[in-house]
Amino acid sequence: MTHPIYATSPTELADRETLLSLSGLDFMQSILDGRLPGPPIGQTLNYHLDLVEDGRVCFRGTPLFDHCNPMGTVHGGWYGTLLDSCMACAVMTRVPKGSVYTTLEYKVNITRPIPLGTEIVAEGIVSHSGRSTGVAEGTIRGAGDGRLYATGSTTCIIMAAR
Repeated sequence: MTHPIYATSPTELADRETLLSLSGLDFMQSILDGRLPGPPIGQTLNYHLDLVEDGRVCFRGTPLFDHCNPMGTVHGGWYGTLLDSCMACAVMTRVPKGSVYTTLEYKVNITRPIPLGTEIVAEGIVSHSGRSTGVAEGTIRGAGDGRLYATGSTTCIIMAAR
């Protein structure tokens, strides 16, 4: 998909029935393929879904001046959001049809500042997925040179819908 589609209102996001009718992998693939819109936060923070596989998800993004802290560097929340997105969505690819998930906790380690305007790839890879929990690790690397900017880890809870 060359141009991501983002939801512009709550009614454009997948409703509960749609969400529960798909496996997590199918749901994520539907966003990548443009059959379902992505969340508006992607447009706000200038990132989009780039790859979906079983247990692996990548986002691409570029931090802008709008994402800076008062010192003029990329705010740590930008790193955290990209890592939470790729790691949790990687877990989502393992969520069975009829279930939902949410992030319980995540950790971010920033190794160096991302220069404004640098395209990055945020990659999440599942290390464990069970009936009730999913664990994933993530990295943020320069898209052009593979330089490491941050790492992260997450634990998500997986719940059968009622």
